[in-house]
Amino acid sequence: MNLLSVENLSKSYGERLIFNDISFGLAKGERVALIARNGTGKTSLLRAIVGQEPQDEGLVTFRKGTRIGYLSQEKVLDGHRTILETVFAGDAPVMKAIREYERLLGGPEDDAFYGALNEMERSGAWVYETKAKDILFKLGLNETDKRVEELSGGQKKRLGLAMELLKEPDFLILDEPTNHLDLGMIEWLEDYLIDSNITLLVVTHDRFFLDNVCTSILELHRGKMYRYKGDYAYYLEKKSERKELEDTVVGKAKQAMRKELEWIRRQPKARGTKAKYRIKAFDDIKATAKSGYQEDELKLSLNIPRMGSKVVELHKVRKSFAGNELTGGLTYHFLRKERVGIVGANGTGKSTLLNLITGGITPDMGKVVIGETVQFGYFEQTSLEADPDKKVIEIIREVADVIPLEKGQKLSAAQMLERFLFPRSMHFQALHTLSGGEIRRLQLLRVLMSNPNFLILDEPTNDLDIFTIQVLEEYLEEFPGVVLIVSHDRHFLDRIVDHCFVLEGDGKVKDFPGNFSQYRAQKEEALKAQDKEKEKAIEEPREASDVGSSEVQKEKVKLTYAERLEFQELDESIPSLEQKMNGISEALTETNDPEELARLTSTLGSLQDELDSKTERWMYLAEFAG
Repeated sequence: MNLLSVENLSKSYGERLIFNDISFGLAKGERVALIARNGTGKTSLLRAIVGQEPQDEGLVTFRKGTRIGYLSQEKVLDGHRTILETVFAGDAPVMKAIREYERLLGGPEDDAFYGALNEMERSGAWVYETKAKDILFKLGLNETDKRVEELSGGQKKRLGLAMELLKEPDFLILDEPTNHLDLGMIEWLEDYLIDSNITLLVVTHDRFFLDNVCTSILELHRGKMYRYKGDYAYYLEKKSERKELEDTVVGKAKQAMRKELEWIRRQPKARGTKAKYRIKAFDDIKATAKSGYQEDELKLSLNIPRMGSKVVELHKVRKSFAGNELTGGLTYHFLRKERVGIVGANGTGKSTLLNLITGGITPDMGKVVIGETVQFGYFEQTSLEADPDKKVIEIIREVADVIPLEKGQKLSAAQMLERFLFPRSMHFQALHTLSGGEIRRLQLLRVLMSNPNFLILDEPTNDLDIFTIQVLEEYLEEFPGVVLIVSHDRHFLDRIVDHCFVLEGDGKVKDFPGNFSQYRAQKEEALKAQDKEKEKAIEEPREASDVGSSEVQKEKVKLTYAERLEFQELDESIPSLEQKMNGISEALTETNDPEELARLTSTLGSLQDELDSKTERWMYLAEFAG
């Protein structure tokens, strides 16, 4: 028996059909991802399921006694309460017991206090309070006496998530839960949801989260619901098969429509002799012919301004806030066509580093040198500031009317909107009618319309649907300038970046020569090696005479002096090699001499082999460099 049953559900806003006659169910323990384009009804469907928004037709039924949790995009919280007061604000006996205990804590140990202690014991509140503080800690909400009104938007979202998890619901609905979580928090949430055996319906753009947590996928497409039992790769495969089948059906319908159209046109206009059933059949065929699985695409070949040899240079840059050092003497020279990811826990300074690079803030020490030809395009997390009644196309034209393409061609603002998944029917919609994801897409388009050659993206995948992220990835793969990305989307990082700045806290910035998954794999191997050495040290008994035995155990996982020198030399030579290869790549594009081309190609191949060998050796030594 299903925990949730949705039967023949329909919803419209005026003449706009959101979903029509959809039915599905979720059994106990199922974890299902709901995916759809931005603005096509995901949030409306979730709100209809939990009863926050009425449907036009159909029925939503939960099994009797089912406890439901729902994390919406915008959870309303009381700003005057502290984090801890917010978490314990419910009406359940366990909540009341904790609130009473917290109120009397620190006062006299009288009958009221001992009564509160007894109630804590009776209701199991000790366990609940410990669990609450543990979840808050995992989500980076350590200052539990801080008032909600003092929290950032991301902290409020994490607090809302903590509240829903602490309800211990039977059925949990999450709308983009990974927004505003760092990578460590996302991995913790994945483990929590899997271990809790909870029934889950989640809207997410995070494909790693989807694969790791969910057992099946629901796709809402053109008002209809399709179900796929399997992971994201299986969904893509079956969706492709469905598209091919629909294309075949549509092709046959178009052929039949042409024949029927010829018949209708041959009939006398002034006579009513046309067979009504054939006209009705024609209308049905026409509807099928227009129902093709049209996939919007974003394919752009921008002609960005040429970038000189000097891009952006950081020279011993230091920056601190409230005594917390975020960049401890960072030195780095960006190269043309680099693709760099920035990862780290919340609060380690990712956005600060971006603002240092663009000149938004000044360093406490050191300097940032920006090349004369650099034109930044900065996609920030802040919301779009514009008149809510302004039209979509007007918002884009504020930046530019046209954008240059290769070979002297140009693209108008209207054409750019279409290529960025805004059909002409939306160009004159007011900003306030757009969904959150559509507004984020519009923000991104404004940045690209400025035609930058150094693109900086701060959490670009937040509030975007999977389909928009895919076309953004395709665009970035062809982008000929520098790309610098802060993101918690592991799939996105793996596909785009060549290496990562890992912000480890206390001003430590590590340049890892690989994508995020490679970094995580290397880190896990290093941790496993350390754990093995610790286990070995515990198993081998220490004799009183073996004064240095523990030191010997430690030494086994350390590098020798020669290896330390080698590791330091590799750390310095790998960036130099990459810079040399970039120089040769530039030279290859600027020469037409066959002999010079052959020489440069041979040199580049030799350098690539050397780089691969050194990188492999560096990764091995890095496991023990500690």
